This record gives sequence, structure tokens and C-alpha cells, in this order.
Amino acid sequence: MAHHCYLNGVVSPVETTNIHISDLGLLRGYGLFDYFRTYNGRPFQWDLYWERFERSAKLMRLPNPILKEDAYKVVLSLIEQCGLADCGIRFVLTGGYSEDSMKVSKPNLLIISEDIHPVKPQEYETGIKVISHEYVRDYPDLKSTDYKHLMILQADIKEVGASDVLFHKRGYISELSRSNVFLVKNNVLITPNRKILRGITRKVVLDLAKDHFKIEERNVELKELLEADEVFTTSSTKKVLPITQIDNKMIADGKVGKATKFLLDLINDKVRNW
Repeated sequence: MAHHCYLNGVVSPVETTNIHISDLGLLRGYGLFDYFRTYNGRPFQWDLYWERFERSAKLMRLPNPILKEDAYKVVLSLIEQCGLADCGIRFVLTGGYSEDSMKVSKPNLLIISEDIHPVKPQEYETGIKVISHEYVRDYPDLKSTDYKHLMILQADIKEVGASDVLFHKRGYISELSRSNVFLVKNNVLITPNRKILRGITRKVVLDLAKDHFKIEERNVELKELLEADEVFTTSSTKKVLPITQIDNKMIADGKVGKATKFLLDLINDKVRNW
């Protein structure tokens, strides 16, 4: 199937879309992005993703060159052109082309359709392993294109058979490299609320859980996470994905817990009827 890219008003196949080497996203890492997927051919939680994209642009002091209603028309067109039952949509906003590699004149906006790279089905049954790493993102409230820590750690993650990295700083956890983290202890659902990107799937899960669990959004110690009854992570592509091992420590009995399965069922029901 063919994916297309909108670049500053022009739509073309991704294979023929090019950005000039003077772009500040390349030269200075000055750029942001957002990503969502469709269910049943419809953008999932469009309003929330758009709000976050606009907020990231304001935090990075990049003018957003497109209106919400125009962006939505582009998204629908890209979904139709890709010809897939469901796809991912990525927004990328960079500092644009710069003659002196510093001055921002006109940002570049790309909207791209992509294949979805879902979690392996068996990982919902077995859970995943993650490694821990002492680090907290600067400007965690926005989705910067700066993922150098994850890229540097990829070999370490792969070497121990892990799937991702959990960030923590001074004894407190924040998030995984591309997703939020939750723990369950004595039927209380707990998630960090500082130094994190407030994920849209995180919000959906909290909304779904509020009638079934006591919820605490607060600082969470790494020690608490390691002693939890259950741990899971949430994102657009992961939904509710159990974590059963952190470094060499198994979480509880190393099996996927009831609360995690219950919340996964709730979100699966929601997206099935989206």
C-alpha cells in the first residue's frame, strides 16, 4: 500500500518527499512531533492529539502553520490514499530552513501516513521486560524529536532481551521512552504525574479506570514500582501492555495481573466500537 506525505501544502508519495539539509530539525534537533492511529478507519481521539500538538508547538515557540479543520482534511485524505484498514498518522513540525543554521523563518510541517507497528500478541500474555536508566527528559511536556537517549541505549536494551527503557531520577520514576507507566498495589492504580508527557492513552485508561479503582497520580518511587502487584505501560500502539520484569527483578510472580487484563479489555472494547 502507498503512503503519502503532506509537506507545506503539497501531498506526494513518501518516497519522493524531501527536506533540505538546512532544516533546523536536522542541524539543531529543533523539532516536535505527534503520532496517533486510526481504528475502523477513524482517527482515534483526534481532538486530544491535536490539542497536544498545538501545546507542544507553543512550548517550543514554533508557529503552527495549519488550522485544525484543514489538518483534519489532510489526515482524512492520507487515510483514504493509503488504502489500509488502519494506519498511523505522524505530524512533524521543524524549525524550517535556515541560512545561518540558527534563525527560524518558516517552519516545515509534515503530515505522514505510516504502517502501524503493533505489539506482538504474545506480549500481552507474557508481559515485557524493560531496563531502568537514570535520566529525565528536558521539556517532558512536549513531544520533541530528540530521542537520542533511546537511540544510544538500543544496543543495551537488545543485549538483555528487553523491549524498552524505564527512566528514573533521584529514586523517582517518570516514564518509558515512548509511553507512560502505571503500577497496581492493593487494587490502587498509581501513575507518576511529574516529569512526564501526559499521554492520550494514559488519559483514556484513567477515564476508563475511575469507576473501578482508587486512582493516585503522584510522585512514584522506583522502589514502589519494583514492589508492585502489577506494572503496565500505555501508548497509542501498546494500549495496555504488561511489564513483568524490570532489569533482573520480576514483578510479583512474573505473570500478567488481573487489573492489567481488565483494563486492556476495557480499552479493546472502546476501540472496537470507535
